[in-house]
Amino acid sequence: MAKNMQPVLKRCRTLGIEPSVMGVDKKSNRNPNPSRKKMSEYGMQLNEKQKVKFIYGVLEKQFRKYYVMATKRQGITGEMLLQILETRLDNVVYRLGFANTRREARQIVNHAHITVNGKKLNIPSYLVKPGDVIAVKEKSASLDKFKDTVEANSTRIVPDWLDVDKNTLSGKVVALPTREHIDYPVEEHMIVELYSK
Repeated sequence: MAKNMQPVLKRCRTLGIEPSVMGVDKKSNRNPNPSRKKMSEYGMQLNEKQKVKFIYGVLEKQFRKYYVMATKRQGITGEMLLQILETRLDNVVYRLGFANTRREARQIVNHAHITVNGKKLNIPSYLVKPGDVIAVKEKSASLDKFKDTVEANSTRIVPDWLDVDKNTLSGKVVALPTREHIDYPVEEHMIVELYSK
């Protein structure tokens, strides 16, 4: 399975992303978006796409697949694309506070520590639906690692489309995420314009 192994802080700087969006506390003393020569329209569109791909840890082939899926949904294509990305199982595990970063969440899912509706699931790209119950497997829930992670992330805001029970290390998808739930700056219409060419 292909995965992005680029250094997080360096990539954040290049794409103009705040490290906190990636779940990284480290502060870079360099300007996150160094002034360069004026970017072309295509350059800006490409940057937005690269930014969103990097945040969710998705490679080009899968990202394009999500874009095609978004064009078939009712609603604004860019917003539907973000909704699809937000409902990936690895992102939901991260959002619930069961992992420190989306990368770690993907690893947790890959290693079969997560159940969906009581069944073990190790596919990070699985798209959750309202009503789905996501939990840390009973055997894994007793591990100190998960208790420590949940404790460390206790101040992280869980979006209101998810309902979390930190005592049982489980959460429920109560609704689909909307544009308002996207907590980082992105101009998704630029991604749509890029793919529409």
